[in-house]
Amino acid sequence: MIDPWSSSVIDYEKLTEQFGIKPFVGFLDEINDPPSLMSRGIVFGHRDYGRIVKALREGSNFAVVTGMMPSGKMHIGHKMIVDQLIWYQKKGAEIYIPIADMESYSARGVDFEKSRKLAITEYITNYIALGLNFKAKNFHIYLQSENKDVQDLAYKLAKKVNLSEMKAIYGFSNSTNLAHVYVPLIQVADILHPQLSKYGGPKPIVVPVGPDQDPHIRLTRDIALRFKKIFKFIPPSSTYHRFITGLTGEKMSSSKPKTAIFLSDSPEIAEKKIKSAKTGGKETLDEQRATGGTPEDCVVYEMLLYHLTPDDDELRKIYNDCREGNVMCGECKQKTADLMKDFFRNFSRKREKAELLAGKILE
Repeated sequence: MIDPWSSSVIDYEKLTEQFGIKPFVGFLDEINDPPSLMSRGIVFGHRDYGRIVKALREGSNFAVVTGMMPSGKMHIGHKMIVDQLIWYQKKGAEIYIPIADMESYSARGVDFEKSRKLAITEYITNYIALGLNFKAKNFHIYLQSENKDVQDLAYKLAKKVNLSEMKAIYGFSNSTNLAHVYVPLIQVADILHPQLSKYGGPKPIVVPVGPDQDPHIRLTRDIALRFKKIFKFIPPSSTYHRFITGLTGEKMSSSKPKTAIFLSDSPEIAEKKIKSAKTGGKETLDEQRATGGTPEDCVVYEMLLYHLTPDDDELRKIYNDCREGNVMCGECKQKTADLMKDFFRNFSRKREKAELLAGKILE
């Protein structure tokens, strides 16, 4: 069982075997100009992505849905979702971003006013600064608590879901508050409502998520089939990306500040954090020169892989130099710290400009 609200360790192979997630790599030759997150294997799995490939190839209508839960600060791992949204937006997809304030209230105890403020100052500001176009005609954002279409749909969908099913999927106990039990149905409605006639009718939808969110996808796909005769829903597709490792070697988490580089950090703090990050180096320099490092276990290399080195040839050289013992961790850390500092210098300026626009988005 996967808990979407507290899973910390993900066994990717077990996940694909147990829950039927398919490898993504087979689609790469069919996608024109795939983003590096796909081509580098960071997006590792999918459900029914063929529908989206067909829509991309034909230029037909499809939508992307991914929520933001305003319960804490955004870290650099969250940037992966925004990078994917930017790519899909450029490909012409309808972008839907539900702000999960109802989930934040039921699962994290964050009141609605605080959720709204966090959504503006953290999430919307960062999404704009990272390059997502909030002014585009194909962009839609809303608060769950203010979207009557989503709430009405969730109520109707609840008719064909029982408590035993919710317990089996999410592990809810008798002490779980009922708001928490109900809010996954709000998320199902978030994902399916773009297929209502008011929003253009049935269409392929893809939900890019981390693997911890797969219970929501499975529930949504099941419910879509139960209501196919009524709403003609197409079960949503999904993609799954690997988590970026935290600075200490565990999963990066906003609730564990020592693991994370926050998008609101100053360039100097971001630089300092990279210099303290766990590496895949050996215990001694002589040993590393003789046997090489292990970039697969290196947080610093992951930063280059996920965010800081767009050129594949350059990244390949960095990887090989590490494996062959041609570069030491101190040198690699310094170069990566410099790149991170440059990124945050540029990003901090964009954040300042984005703050002016972010406050107007939910008006």
